[in-house]
Amino acid sequence: MGAPEDVMSERADVAYYYPAPYWGLREGGWLKSLLLFFDKVSILLPRYMYGRHHLADPVLASPLEDQGLLEVLDPETWIDMEMATKLAEAVTGLLASGVFDDLPKEDRFHELSQSRIGYGADVDLAESLVSELRARELARPSEDGVSIPLHPIVRTAILVILAQLARSAGTKQNLSIHPATSDDRALTDLITTLSRERMPSRDRVIALDLEPVSFDLDPVPLDEVLQFRAEHQAEHRAYMRDLRGFIAELSEIDPPEDREPLLLQRRQQISDAAHELQRSTRKALGVNLASWSLGIAGSAWSVTTGDPLGAVLAALGLGSGIVGSLGGGSNTVVAYSYLFRVERTFAR
Repeated sequence: MGAPEDVMSERADVAYYYPAPYWGLREGGWLKSLLLFFDKVSILLPRYMYGRHHLADPVLASPLEDQGLLEVLDPETWIDMEMATKLAEAVTGLLASGVFDDLPKEDRFHELSQSRIGYGADVDLAESLVSELRARELARPSEDGVSIPLHPIVRTAILVILAQLARSAGTKQNLSIHPATSDDRALTDLITTLSRERMPSRDRVIALDLEPVSFDLDPVPLDEVLQFRAEHQAEHRAYMRDLRGFIAELSEIDPPEDREPLLLQRRQQISDAAHELQRSTRKALGVNLASWSLGIAGSAWSVTTGDPLGAVLAALGLGSGIVGSLGGGSNTVVAYSYLFRVERTFAR
């Protein structure tokens, strides 16, 4: 498919699962499928919640963690001072730019752990951020001492921003972090944020459609999945890297109407590569498995004054590994997320 080489490829590729802190029992199949594309899966699990992921999926969570295939990130230490500061800057910048103005009224707010807001790194900074949200009636006082009730849209936005900031935090531990979600709302929130008026990325957002690329491997024993991965992971990782490269390549084309011919060409290349991956997987693991689709959305753009999210991502160096060989300058940043979904139809 001809995408540029990812300079971060020597690091372990880690799927950063968000926005929820852990997955449920019915979602275990796609976790196995993710292992074909990534070296491991990570979750950002507050310390007081540790063990809940085992209860939510007693079949898969413990074996994955025992084998080093599940990285449990503790926000008390994972969210350091730099990350907490950038999170606060991004959220306050979005507040100032009016992104959260005129949100629909919500009777029920959703809790977010204090540690994921940055309390473990700097209590005063986190309290200042929460105070500003409360002043705008987007947050309420803690009811349990460990979490903050937030407007659901604001809560999701914070988790979306954390998913992007996690990419920089991962480099400190020699991990190449890639946001991945099965929640359409989380991806929609990323696209909406990037597309806001006055955001330089608004005309550069690219969404590549979900493409059937693998299968829901829930019925396949984990050891068989890992054996297949040992033989075929290189092709799956190449497909994953190419999707990121396409996002950067397409979003750099200006004006937007000039993207369509290349977008059609890229979609055909993606479809052909996905079909080949499904063919090899079906041949090795059998038939009558639900189809598993993978897509991506994001943007690459040059930061200008007045873009709070872009400024934060640029300060963390998020972009050079993808767009460097495409000619992007030092102020070029990239925001993206993978979207995956198990289809209801079965492959034949």
